[in-house]
Amino acid sequence: MTAAADFFAILAADPVHPARAGLIRTARGSVPTPTFMPVGTRGSVKAVGPDDLKAAGASLVLANTYHLMLRPGPELIASLGGLGAFMGWPGPTLTDSGGYQIFSLSALRKLSPEGVLFRSTYDGAKVLLTPERAVEIQQTFGVDVMMCLDECTPYPADRRQVEESMRLTLDWARRCRRAWTGPGALFGISQGGFLPELRRRSAEETTALDFPGQAVGGLALGEPLEERLAAIEAAREGLDPRKPMYLMGLGTPVDLMEGVKRGADLFDCVMPTRNARNGQLFTRFGKINILNARYKSDPAPVDERCGCLTCRRFSRAYLRHLHQNREPLFLRLASLHNLTYYLELLAGARDALLKGTFAWYYAEFFGQIEQGLADGREA
Repeated sequence: MTAAADFFAILAADPVHPARAGLIRTARGSVPTPTFMPVGTRGSVKAVGPDDLKAAGASLVLANTYHLMLRPGPELIASLGGLGAFMGWPGPTLTDSGGYQIFSLSALRKLSPEGVLFRSTYDGAKVLLTPERAVEIQQTFGVDVMMCLDECTPYPADRRQVEESMRLTLDWARRCRRAWTGPGALFGISQGGFLPELRRRSAEETTALDFPGQAVGGLALGEPLEERLAAIEAAREGLDPRKPMYLMGLGTPVDLMEGVKRGADLFDCVMPTRNARNGQLFTRFGKINILNARYKSDPAPVDERCGCLTCRRFSRAYLRHLHQNREPLFLRLASLHNLTYYLELLAGARDALLKGTFAWYYAEFFGQIEQGLADGREA
């Protein structure tokens, strides 16, 4: 078991907003916050290796319980030294619970108070995932942070549907809490849809279970940004400010900066690597599509202020050439750049919080995004 007071420390706080810089302590190293977690769904962050992740500034990597429990299985992973050793990643690891798959694989599952019965995406076999089993699997993986099993409330949803989902998620959280014996820290997940009153109540009732960390789920499901931010603010009112706050599945750079402003410490999303594979690269001034004809002979790096390998050594013209010809090298270089951008964005926010200049950093970020929009880029 992990004592909350030893797990997370707040090192600096913004005087106006809930934003803060902190430190999560684990057996495999400390995680400076706020930070972004690269997503290694099946034990691998697509197209990049552990050394690339370290070079990009990653300190905590996320993997998916549902997929890894099916293939290769928790027992095999445990026999090879645990998830970190299996991946060749020396730092802390976090696993989600499989709760998102309840939402995303709705055609392949049957939900009940007991848990969720899946048909495997690999061979069609029936697999029952209960709250107790989700915790057991993650403990077998030997990860540093694990998540409760939850039901991700869809968007849109009526009040009755949201309340039923909340009750199920809270019941599962209680069962996960009883099943948790360590090692690793267990995070509770609050839901509540996009009704501020329910968001606040879900957060309060989950917080009462006294997990070392707390997550806000059910975000970035197609809702407008204004509703998302209102949901985050309502949830934060019910959370323990002394514990780390994880906004699950966010998202765009704008999402990250708005989340930090509202007190979030951890973020994850597949967007950096997924967008990279589609030729979208992130810069201080918004996204560029490398296949655009304007980059055909462009000698500049993706972002002049980025220190990643991609920007230090290669031009936009070369990256466009790689993408056009489907060269595998493009996947690595583009993914490495996007991950570096995300990690450096939050590292910069943390540094600004430590220096007391977060308001300036936040304003500069949005000023550059507006400048990029005027130039025809996307945020």
